[in-house]
Amino acid sequence: MTLPSRLSTTATLLLAAGLLSGCGTLSSHNSRLQGSLNAANQGQIDTAIASLESNSSGPLSSGKDLLYYMEIGQLQQLKNDIPASTASWQQADQRVREWEDEYRANAGKVMGQIGSVLLNDKTRRYEGTDYEKVMLSTYLTLNHALGGKLDLARVEIKKTHEREALIKDFRDKEYAKLEDEAKAKNVSQPSIQNIKGYPVETLDAPDVLKLKNGYQNAFSHYLAGYVYEANREPSLAAPGYRQAIELRPSTPVLEAGLRGLDSRARRLKAKESDVLFVVSSGSAPARRSVTLPLPVTMGGGLVLTPISFPVIGKTSGNIAPRQIAVNGRNIAISPIADFGAMSRRTLRDDMPGILLRSAIRATVKSVLQKEMNDKAGPLGGLLTSVAAVITEQADDRMWRTLPEQIAIGRQMLAYGQYTLTVETPSGTKQLPLRIDQRHTIVPIRVMAGSAYLAQSDPASPTGASKIIEAQAEEPAPTPTAKRARKRS
Repeated sequence: MTLPSRLSTTATLLLAAGLLSGCGTLSSHNSRLQGSLNAANQGQIDTAIASLESNSSGPLSSGKDLLYYMEIGQLQQLKNDIPASTASWQQADQRVREWEDEYRANAGKVMGQIGSVLLNDKTRRYEGTDYEKVMLSTYLTLNHALGGKLDLARVEIKKTHEREALIKDFRDKEYAKLEDEAKAKNVSQPSIQNIKGYPVETLDAPDVLKLKNGYQNAFSHYLAGYVYEANREPSLAAPGYRQAIELRPSTPVLEAGLRGLDSRARRLKAKESDVLFVVSSGSAPARRSVTLPLPVTMGGGLVLTPISFPVIGKTSGNIAPRQIAVNGRNIAISPIADFGAMSRRTLRDDMPGILLRSAIRATVKSVLQKEMNDKAGPLGGLLTSVAAVITEQADDRMWRTLPEQIAIGRQMLAYGQYTLTVETPSGTKQLPLRIDQRHTIVPIRVMAGSAYLAQSDPASPTGASKIIEAQAEEPAPTPTAKRARKRS
């Protein structure tokens, strides 16, 4: 296949630009973040934040972009600095909304950018993966609820639903657009099964294939149900619980959330709290870059061009505890969201676009190297080959401080001071816990050598770990109770 000479000239300039100024885009997000993850794993959260700040400035960083604000917001939440965490995540959310607004205003323009990369995918602006966008809004819901701002939490819940609908619309249109772009560039769409050496089994694993999609998770919808229930809106809470069950079927804790909706408010005694324990564990798995030969048709034959692809391996095993204990009383927790599997599902959904861009890039590089060999001899071909190798790297950007797994448990507890016990890979950790509101969210993060608990200052009227309700202590009558009163 022959491409116009002007395309080869453009490729030469782009490759040269990559050599001169591509260092920042080619640096690894994982390597920049590893110091922060190591420190957070050992309970050194200030060191983790300082490491992220240090690695987010200078010529080898991408600056304070979407990923920076997602990562720093997570670390600030671990530090229990909820206002700072919320502010950081709002900065990240603003960047996601810019993409959403652009898509709503001109979907064709956004869709037109799917296959348009000649150097590597790391030169593209990072928009966030599908599940990251949803979890960003979910975490803002959680932070607002922790601070007692149920009105803002409700806004985020609505935004989460709208975001999921927009992502679905984008995905529905994406595949057709990819086919059109492949035809327009006269490039055959490769299949991942034809890339020898690629671990296809990581994308076709049972835990990946059983997911409904790569953006919805049961935790986001269960949390929506819980917040609506805390706000005395059972008719809005029920759909959240139902959606969580649909996304994670046969999970007793989710089924109990819906089943007990009408009765919980009546059963909740004075000075007693409906406590939702949110146990997050581990860290989202890393993407790594692997370089494999991609077959390109040229001159009636096949040319193997080295192209880099992203791979997400299965983790060695989650560190989530099976239960926690409050004053020695065991409380079962159930996993309801797995971001290890979701990250691989998202990569699976992204692979057609990645393969199309790779095929275009491989074709351009092969043509360029042939032309340089013809015009400048072996040395020119060698220099072109070196430039192609240097600029070839898969995109490894991911929200790494996101947990690998989220599990929940729910229990009614009397107001008071407690000792919460949780198992970590480095042993048992005990954390002080205070319960003093009718609805309480207790976020716990278990990492390799540490455990974090979001718990507010008792003097703070809007601190973390509790939902402050505007209504009086006496619970509002549920639909079942109203019917009973009418009958009497």
